[in-house]
Amino acid sequence: MAEPTPEQVREFIAAGLKCEHIVIDGDGRHFFATIVSAEFEGLPRVRRHQRVYAALGDRMHEQVHALSMTTLTPAEFASQAPVAPAAPACQHHH
Repeated sequence: MAEPTPEQVREFIAAGLKCEHIVIDGDGRHFFATIVSAEFEGLPRVRRHQRVYAALGDRMHEQVHALSMTTLTPAEFASQAPVAPAAPACQHHH
């Protein structure tokens, strides 16, 4: 099975989790994700990660071998990000 691209991993997550913002970097085997979702509100980090794994489903085991992630609520993201123009939801920027 072909290794997924960062864009495909982003699409997999976005399909299963309502997100404000997703950025994925990776080389086909190891991925690094920043995921911002209102669904993370009130959840500890481990539960946030479980939501992302649930969104990936079987692909997590078959195609995505390693995923490191930062999971943030919109408020957490806003408080740590430099002030910049708002980007459209769930778009990947190069």
